Amino acid sequence: MMQPLIPSMASGFAPVPARYRGVWVRTLLQTPTQEDRSSFVRWLQTSHWHADLRVPTSARSLTQTNGAYTLEQGISQQGFCGVTEVRQVGADEVCTWHRRFDYQPPRPDADTGTMVFETAHRVVERGIHAEYLEIWERLPESLGPCMALAGRTLTGADNGERLLQAGSCLMRVRPWAECEISYGRVEQGQWHIERSTLPELEGQMLPLQLSRDNAQTAHVQLGNQHGAFTIMEREAAP
Repeated sequence: MMQPLIPSMASGFAPVPARYRGVWVRTLLQTPTQEDRSSFVRWLQTSHWHADLRVPTSARSLTQTNGAYTLEQGISQQGFCGVTEVRQVGADEVCTWHRRFDYQPPRPDADTGTMVFETAHRVVERGIHAEYLEIWERLPESLGPCMALAGRTLTGADNGERLLQAGSCLMRVRPWAECEISYGRVEQGQWHIERSTLPELEGQMLPLQLSRDNAQTAHVQLGNQHGAFTIMEREAAP
């Protein structure tokens, strides 16, 4: 079950440098016991907010007996959402992902790594509290306007839902009973869900309409669902 960690929407941190913004694809994970080049991993970063989805290849292998997904396959998925802090520590640039919601139980230590940009679209992350190396490459289609929205109840309170967009890439986080984190691309007013913690959503095309009520709120219609959202961020990409 996705864990609500910190209810506040405010980050309290400076915006991340512009070079971080967009959607990053993990092309390599190396640990002392593992090397992974095949998992579907997407990290979407706005100026403050991030969403991350990680689906191993094995999590999309249907059981031969009944064509269904097993509990073990669901547990192997990972994903989280929160705010990002980048700071200089000596000669190192250190990035910390402060998780507000987590698909897995909260981890015992901070999600923190040193970041080295080899190019504008390739960054190497090395763990600080755990021994790992990850290589990330930025999707060209994610270079565009960034947006971060928070779902609202009828009384205006934060209901935990998040919509994050970078360029044509959109992620939805819904930390409710279904525990959904979905990633896809928006084209011609349609959101094509490429991967999700809910496999039945993958491949769906959902009509998307967003209208601003004022500087603080917006109305979103996504598929057959609609509701009010707080505008946490809405800015042009660098």
